[in-house]
Amino acid sequence: MDVPARRKAEVRITHLTLLNWRNFKSVDVDIQQRMFIVGPNASGKSNMLDSLRFLRDIARVGGGFQQAVASRGGLKRIRCLAARSFNHGRIRIEISVGDSKVPDEWTYLLEFTAESRGQHRPIIIQERVLQRGVIRLDRPDPDDENDEERLTQTALEQVNANQNFRELAEFLDSIRYLHVVPQVVREPDRAGDRKDDPFGGDLLVRIARTPARTQEKRLRRLNDSLQLAVPQLEELELIKDDDGKPHLQARYKHWRAQGARQDESDFSDGTLRLIGLLWTLMETGKSAGPLLLEEPELSLHSAVVRQLPTILSRVQRTGGPQVLLTTHSGDILADQGLGLDEAVVLFPGDEGTTAQLASAIDGVSELIETGMNLDEILQPHTEPSAVNDLALF
Repeated sequence: MDVPARRKAEVRITHLTLLNWRNFKSVDVDIQQRMFIVGPNASGKSNMLDSLRFLRDIARVGGGFQQAVASRGGLKRIRCLAARSFNHGRIRIEISVGDSKVPDEWTYLLEFTAESRGQHRPIIIQERVLQRGVIRLDRPDPDDENDEERLTQTALEQVNANQNFRELAEFLDSIRYLHVVPQVVREPDRAGDRKDDPFGGDLLVRIARTPARTQEKRLRRLNDSLQLAVPQLEELELIKDDDGKPHLQARYKHWRAQGARQDESDFSDGTLRLIGLLWTLMETGKSAGPLLLEEPELSLHSAVVRQLPTILSRVQRTGGPQVLLTTHSGDILADQGLGLDEAVVLFPGDEGTTAQLASAIDGVSELIETGMNLDEILQPHTEPSAVNDLALF
């Protein structure tokens, strides 16, 4: 049965299921075009994003299943501490990809554990791909049964095995993660030659490699935005030093007639984080995959943070990427345009963390109708119960 193809720009993550993944014994949530993950410290916000990065790392050239597990410290660091016999202690990630009309255009399921003997390597228990309910891959298959060594690799990572679902593999490979660390931007040698460094080590190189006309247009837009958020900044440009290395240079208003020029080594943490975020949003075009953001509000003034939901919404209306972000910011959650199905709330407990859409929490819809915002409603759910006692330290 042939299934008509859909335009890549329409495709997004629509559902996520996790079993025994890190903090989570069980998660089963719908995912919207714009998603905000909230919860107390150490509740698993980053770990939820990491489940998507895990699939990206498998699908990425030079990555693969064994490397994705090893880079996270092995199965013992991935498996939920509360797993015990739940799902036989196996880890499962299941993701649906599609759009609002066909949310299950693709479904990918990966379940794995450790070998019972020998090297105790990660081994696949089940790998399944469906396209609108039609099975494109179902493992283990007879070839796997004849050669169990095959179960140490996913079909997702093999170009000779993912031909029937190459579109899905390319989508997962397109997932990007961003958590700009200002000091890494200032000292890019810390990141080495790493491409698409999520911490900003290659940010200046990415800007420099942008075609001239596009670079000029984006820098102009970036400059206009920064002037609204960063006092006294008048001009931002890309320059190169004597060694040919790129730098961002800004001119600030000053008592001197010509003002003062500074480069990224002088920029504040908030300025560098904002530059990293805005540039990434501009360079992720209509065919870009999901963008995962880690607490984008860090180092930013609350007045700027309050604009982030609107910025993301405007970017998406012009064909920008799906965005999933973690946050502690009440300013973000107070946004009146935030839908109840756009917030995932994490609840840590003795048996692992559970996750619920805000729309599924008892009483939230009724409180919204009274005029309260999500920050006011969710704050009691996300702050530690005895946090006020911390002042006794």
